[in-house]
Amino acid sequence: MNAPLEGVVVADFSRVLAGPLATMMLADLGAHVVKIERPGGGDDTRAWGPPYASSGMTTYFEAANRGKSSIALDLTLPGDRARAEQIIARSDVVIENFRPGQFARLGFDWETLSARHPRLVYASVSGFGLDGGARLPGYDFVAQAVGGLMHITGEREGEAMKAGVALVDVLTGKDAVIGILAALRRRELTGRGSRIDVNLLSSLQAALVNQVSAHLGAGAEPARLGNRHPSIAPYEVLRCGDGPLAVACGNDAQFRRMTEVLGVGHLAEHERFATNALRVGNRDDLAVVLEEALAGDTAAAWAERLNAVGVAAGVVNTIGEGLALADRLGLDPVYETRGADGRASRQVRSPIAWSPAVPSASSAPPRLGEHTEQVLAWLDEVNG
Repeated sequence: MNAPLEGVVVADFSRVLAGPLATMMLADLGAHVVKIERPGGGDDTRAWGPPYASSGMTTYFEAANRGKSSIALDLTLPGDRARAEQIIARSDVVIENFRPGQFARLGFDWETLSARHPRLVYASVSGFGLDGGARLPGYDFVAQAVGGLMHITGEREGEAMKAGVALVDVLTGKDAVIGILAALRRRELTGRGSRIDVNLLSSLQAALVNQVSAHLGAGAEPARLGNRHPSIAPYEVLRCGDGPLAVACGNDAQFRRMTEVLGVGHLAEHERFATNALRVGNRDDLAVVLEEALAGDTAAAWAERLNAVGVAAGVVNTIGEGLALADRLGLDPVYETRGADGRASRQVRSPIAWSPAVPSASSAPPRLGEHTEQVLAWLDEVNG
């Protein structure tokens, strides 16, 4: 099966995570992604180490740049800007995450480029949008803070905490891909390209789902609950004989089955625990009773018994243990890419499974400027 984006060319002027992650996902779908980097340093994440991979690159850079060609251009130089314009002219998609206004000052604003290339899809990624937030520098950590995610993350009596990964960058990258794919489809129907703008703050707020809905619909101001859910119980981490167990009971029937497995079936009829609303209101007392029962065995043993009756439960794994679990489940989560010099890079496979199968992006994350000569030869061939 041909890759769904085979033949689509992407000019990637982005750096750090949200933009590069978006273009890597497009590469996974078969697009030819040309990553334009500044000479000398390249993408900021090339310096974000340790840790370093066996290739000598930072593992951070390797996380979001497989399947791309890298060309080093100094966009402050007229000659290199002209080369960048040639790449854009051959591209279906341009994506950039310069500070708002900077890309335009180089002559690459939407109005200019769309006039020259009416079919171009132009995607901008920013921290806080192109209007009132245009002057604000945007990093995931700050977006988590000002957008409210940190306020609802952490223990009840503890300080606000960020998520353990740059989650807002990841969400924004996925939103960018959704917008780009929709714009390519729209181009098929209309013959014209579109401009797509995404920003960290908007992507975060759209992803707050039930938490922001509680504020908008009920006037509530969600707060930190540790590992607990504001509207479901038990939906938290409970202590077992040897350590923690994550348990998620989504309805009364699941709670009944859980209590039967734990040998405390009477709780399903208890006046304080019989319904989800009652359990939410009495979650502290419920946790005490459940942990007394769970203390009799290991978290892994309880997880196996609860899953067997349709109650979601699992031990708290490390990242390595999580990958091993995915492998045991047949998800084949890790594969190896290789560079032209034979270097290997282990990568997490795209989460999208196709039937018939679509090959994963096969080239390793590029060295800075690795494909400059090839890209320039391609441009000369096209222009010749």
